[in-house]
Amino acid sequence: MEKQPISWRGSNGGHKERLPLRGGGVGGLETEARATHPHAHAHAHAADQQEAGRGRHRRNCVRAALVLCLLTLPACVLVVGNLRTECSSQMLFDVDDDLPKYDDDDQDIRDDMPDDLSPSAQIDYDRLLGGLLVEGFDERSCRSRYQFARYHRNAARVPSPYLIERLRRQEALQKKCGPGTKSYNNAAKQLTSTQSINGTSDCNYLFLIIHAGMGNRMLEMTSAFLYALLTGRVLLVDRSKQIASTFCEPFPGTSWLIPSDFPLSYNEFTERSPESYGNMLQDNVIRGNTYRSLTSARPPYVFLYLDGDCASNDKLFFCQDDQQFLQGVPWLIMRTDMYFVPSLFLIPSFQDELSKLFPEKDTVFHHLGRYLLHPTNDIWYSATTYYRAYLAKADKVVGIQIRVLETKGILQRNGPFPHVLEQVLSCAQGEKLLPEIGVTNEAATGNNNRTIAVLATSLSSWYSDQIRERYSEYRAVDGTTVKVYQPSHEEYQRSKNKKHNMKALAEIYLLSMSDVLITSAYSTFGYVAQGLAGLTPWIMYKPEKNLYKPENHVVPKPPCGRAMSIEPCFHQAPYFDCKAKRDADLGKVVPYVRHCEDVSWGLKIVNETRL
Repeated sequence: MEKQPISWRGSNGGHKERLPLRGGGVGGLETEARATHPHAHAHAHAADQQEAGRGRHRRNCVRAALVLCLLTLPACVLVVGNLRTECSSQMLFDVDDDLPKYDDDDQDIRDDMPDDLSPSAQIDYDRLLGGLLVEGFDERSCRSRYQFARYHRNAARVPSPYLIERLRRQEALQKKCGPGTKSYNNAAKQLTSTQSINGTSDCNYLFLIIHAGMGNRMLEMTSAFLYALLTGRVLLVDRSKQIASTFCEPFPGTSWLIPSDFPLSYNEFTERSPESYGNMLQDNVIRGNTYRSLTSARPPYVFLYLDGDCASNDKLFFCQDDQQFLQGVPWLIMRTDMYFVPSLFLIPSFQDELSKLFPEKDTVFHHLGRYLLHPTNDIWYSATTYYRAYLAKADKVVGIQIRVLETKGILQRNGPFPHVLEQVLSCAQGEKLLPEIGVTNEAATGNNNRTIAVLATSLSSWYSDQIRERYSEYRAVDGTTVKVYQPSHEEYQRSKNKKHNMKALAEIYLLSMSDVLITSAYSTFGYVAQGLAGLTPWIMYKPEKNLYKPENHVVPKPPCGRAMSIEPCFHQAPYFDCKAKRDADLGKVVPYVRHCEDVSWGLKIVNETRL
């Protein structure tokens, strides 16, 4: 794989997203970025200096290992090799030479070590996230699991005791039935059987086929996990899509990765596959709603095609009768690129359980995302090192996520678009998230030592460059110092590129460390960051008439608005009323499922107490 140039400016903010309307080829190509930065040599020197610092630390680790060789010579080579691996971290972003570096891994590993991120050495942070997490994992193997709360200054929502209890039960189920167990081996053999299944098993499975960009992946994984939790299934995920290199194992004592000897060629499943639930209904392999016998034998597995372009028969998955039938199928194999959680809240048999799990209904992704999704060490090291170097000392961090949907030919064009820049500034200044810029360079009256750090993520560096230049050319009217940072810029999406995906995930977590957030409409990248942070963002509106070609390139009025909740939007929610057997407005069925601010036909969860 060709190595990509690294720059501290620019953002991949990039992630292949399945959007409500599709444009041919948008975001679907692996195209190498050809833009170069004018300070490339200086950044290369900074990277060399940083690598030298880490090299010194690695040498110290190796020296310590050599001492052990005097006593345990036979194990010497193994110890040195392990320490070389354990003591090194890959940096995804550059950090300038003149800024402090945090190359000592131990400082970032030890949770009991006071540092400059804590207001006081005596103030602890909730490393177990209110009980979502359990002790017992090797902290060095996945630093993000227990360090997440340290880097988030916002008050997190408190998980319900019932959710914590159900998570412990799910962990026990995953361990009892996971890969390598007798139960799993027997269940896997059933997949190639031609016999129908009668009765139920203690171990039923939901296997998620991973695809799409990073934001969508995190939403689909969380949605699948909630469905597994509600239906008593073991969640397994596709091991072929770099999951092991981007996320730590979430369940103690077992793996959630599907074994490499899984007997089905699942990557060949499509919306046309005869095994799909929608096609089974259409072809009368499974009888229709009226005549289905819930006591009849089930197939060994059913393929659930729930991508944004799924057909009406596929969407019957969200109906009560269909859920009763699927409950008896040992294996459900799911493909989705959507956050389908809002529609689960409309299934009668799930509603009581969901109310107990989430008394604050708009905290589903906030709790489950922080429980399930822990970035691997290289990604976490890059995000936290960048945060410490540029953002930790600021009085306020303003995260701005810019996602441009306009197209040029078959490639997404990400900038420069002056109207997008003006929309960002109009939103940030109009909502008092950033100070107004003066018309002269005279110092403001009074003594204002306040600093705001702007963290921008975008495929293009042009927007952050322009914001930086404007605040550099003229002072803020209130004297606040505004500094603008952008960790990387990729220019084009490369969602099959491992390094690209690692940068995307690091930037999502960096955005979640902000104090306030401005996000782009329709963007799953922004949804995930706001959910992890527990922040209600300001959403920059887009006209819905044509997502990819806004008319006249004008700034919408208003340019942005506050979201109703921290929950993501289900872009392609069904509109079929299962009980009435007709189309209906499902945004009016229950008060806590509403239409999204940025997608009028989508659905999102809101908290009843905040309406």
